Amino acid sequence: MRIRAAVMPAPGRPIEVRRFPEPTLEPGAVLLKTLASEVCGTDVHLWHGRLAGVPYPLIPGHVSVGEVAATGGPVSDIEGAAISVGDAVTFLDVHGTCYNCWYCLVAKETTRCPHRRVYGITYGADEGLLGGWSEQIYLKPGVKIVRLRGGVTPEQWIAGGCGLPTALHAVDRAQVRLGDRVVVQGAGPVGLSACALAAASGAAWVGVVDGAPHRLDAARKMGADTLILLDSDVVGEVRRATGGRGADVVIEASGSPEAVPQGCALARDGGRYVVVGQYTDNGPTEINPHLDINRRHLEIRGCWGVDLSHVWRAMDCLARLGDRFAWTDIISRRYGLEGAGEALAAVESRQVVKALIVPSGNL
Repeated sequence: MRIRAAVMPAPGRPIEVRRFPEPTLEPGAVLLKTLASEVCGTDVHLWHGRLAGVPYPLIPGHVSVGEVAATGGPVSDIEGAAISVGDAVTFLDVHGTCYNCWYCLVAKETTRCPHRRVYGITYGADEGLLGGWSEQIYLKPGVKIVRLRGGVTPEQWIAGGCGLPTALHAVDRAQVRLGDRVVVQGAGPVGLSACALAAASGAAWVGVVDGAPHRLDAARKMGADTLILLDSDVVGEVRRATGGRGADVVIEASGSPEAVPQGCALARDGGRYVVVGQYTDNGPTEINPHLDINRRHLEIRGCWGVDLSHVWRAMDCLARLGDRFAWTDIISRRYGLEGAGEALAAVESRQVVKALIVPSGNL
């Protein structure tokens, strides 16, 4: 049996559908039938060749949901419960974190472990079915598996996708408190999830800034109180909504360097600014250390990647909040493997909020 997968041969090259041999499972491995995999902004960056050390050709798709098709002997999820054929699961795309280096043991920052590898990003196609744009995904022994639970459907989970655990990490870093006024820059998947999680964390007001009206419409369904077009008086709108002071918390989820100086201006004196959207180097921007940071006593925090705790808690959040926010409405369009190139172009141009690769054509 040959397994079809969408392959990115090299930066800028058209996506190709190739066939791979069915893998032989090692002890402790799991083979998933892919139900859906998302097309993330990171995949666009991969297509543009903007991430270092990527082993092209590769099968993209770092966040996926699937049904267990086979296991290499007894396999357990992270709670120790047996994984069985037919279970609906997702998994932490980061694999190989050593839990033995300085970053893991001393800094307690496992997302900076130099040994970590990522499905769909740092594994090449010649290493196997290690990306989600494929009919099947090979989960290596030791991959952290999380079972869908609490009524969470595969569609809900992949609607949250990469954006939900990433946003959860950002909201953690922002320390959103009851009664805070929060601004989210960017209404893509990360920004929309950050909006919902901020509202669920007790924010008194959440404003979302974006340049695309259809994305702002999605933000309304995800708990935004005020929708702010990027070409409007953004700073003035936020000041009017916050008693003239600015937001207690600003979360940058736009990916645009130009958003950073604006984000500094949107925060109140003594506020917190979390930058999560700058996953790749989109170029420099200019801020004034005295006027933008020091005199205003502004705290700026970066936010990089996720670990298992964010995926685990994101599942609990969906189980609790799945009916409160319109998660599945984030999904704009589904594509088969042959449409992966079209999906990339749609995400790049921001014609869609969330695009999915659904190999079977049915989700």
